[in-house]
Amino acid sequence: MSYQTFAQVYDAIMDETLYDRWGEFVDSQLLDNKPPLLELACGTGALAVALSKRGYDVTGLDLSENMLSLANERAMVEQVNLPLIQADMMDLSEVGQFGAVTCFSDSLCYMPDEEAVLKVFQQVYNVLTENGTFLFDVHSIYQTDVVFPGYMFNDQSEGISFLWKSYAGEKAHSVEHDLTFFVYDEELDLYDRYDETHKERTYSLEQYKSMLSKAGFSSIKASADFGESEITEESPRWFFICTK
Repeated sequence: MSYQTFAQVYDAIMDETLYDRWGEFVDSQLLDNKPPLLELACGTGALAVALSKRGYDVTGLDLSENMLSLANERAMVEQVNLPLIQADMMDLSEVGQFGAVTCFSDSLCYMPDEEAVLKVFQQVYNVLTENGTFLFDVHSIYQTDVVFPGYMFNDQSEGISFLWKSYAGEKAHSVEHDLTFFVYDEELDLYDRYDETHKERTYSLEQYKSMLSKAGFSSIKASADFGESEITEESPRWFFICTK
């Protein structure tokens, strides 16, 4: 899939209103001082650019060179300064120091196991300055165990048809998403088909808090609805605010 096609597909499946909500969540925690911010798993740069426009000094990090190429293109089009780093979240030893680190859109749920999640938490702790803040979200157990299994979603926008079906994974609190895209090729006057499988996994609130404590975080708060509500049994996503 070409960069341009991927960007078109990615933007088509994302709810753009979420970027404002993540931005508001970051503002609610960092607006007083707006420290240099590292965004993990920045992808195509949509949120990083949005945060830059809110006045943050953002650096984007992603493992994928293709993603970073798209993020760079987006930053140039939007005329924002966005330094980009290609690196694994499990090794942040060369990225420098930041007053805040973010990791949204359930990106941590793509880590293969609890050991990998703990490793990310430890790496984030190491790159944060004293009293630095780590903000992230993850799927709740309710989302992986109740909402996603059997979930189906079909959508069609200009030039793209999108099919999504989710299944319970083999491991506890895990899920697999089968995604199929039909993307119109104007030159050939036909649709190209692309298939992907995404695997995600989450853990209990107690496990997340235990891993964060083990990584060294002194203050750990969890909430729902972008920090606006207390967590309930049916909260689909958990939001964490952690202080070094």
